[in-house]
Amino acid sequence: MPKIVDHEQQKIKVAEAAWRVIRRAGIENASVRNVAQEAGISPGSMRHYFSTQAELFSFSMSLVSERVTARITSLNYDRPMPDIARDALHQLVPLNEESRAEMEVWLAFVSKSLSEPSLHDHAQKVYGELRSAMLLVVRGLVEYGFASKKLDIEQEAERMHVFVDGIALHGLTYPDRMPPERMGQLLDEYLDMLCKKQD
Repeated sequence: MPKIVDHEQQKIKVAEAAWRVIRRAGIENASVRNVAQEAGISPGSMRHYFSTQAELFSFSMSLVSERVTARITSLNYDRPMPDIARDALHQLVPLNEESRAEMEVWLAFVSKSLSEPSLHDHAQKVYGELRSAMLLVVRGLVEYGFASKKLDIEQEAERMHVFVDGIALHGLTYPDRMPPERMGQLLDEYLDMLCKKQD
C-alpha cells in the first residue's frame, strides 16, 4: 500500500525545519534547498507544500503565533485575574527552550517583514492581536477590582505591550543579563505594581 502523507503535518514539519535553519544560519540562508535538506525531502517535493519561499515563510510565521495563542487559550481561566494575567504574559517571553526558539524565529520574520509584504501583513495582524490581548488583561484587572478604576486602560495596555516586548527582546539578545528568572521576576513586579494602583 502507498504511504499516506498528512499534508498539513508535512507542512508543519517543513516549517519547523525552516525554523531550525533560521536559528542556526539566519533567515537569509533559509533557501528552499536548505530547508528541504533540513526537512529530509527533495527540493522538488517542497513544491507540493509551498509554491514559493514567501509562502513557506508566511506559514512558518503563522505557526509561531498559533502555538503561542494555543498555549494562552489552554490556560486555566477559573482563577483570580492576576494569576491568569501573570501566566498569559509569561507565554510572551522566552522563559524556556520552546518559547526561545519561537521568539528567535519570530524576530527574524519581523525583521524580514520590513521588506517582504506578505510577512508585513501578518506581523501587523499579530501586533493588533497582542494589543487586543493586553487590553483584555488590563480591563479584566480593573473590572474585577484588582487595579484602579482610574487607570487609562488604553494607555496601560500600550505600556504593558512595550514592557513585555522589551523584556522578550532583552531575553533573546542578552540572555546572560536577562535570564528566564529575571524576566519572570520583572513581569511579576510589574503586575504587582499595577494591582496596587487602587483608588
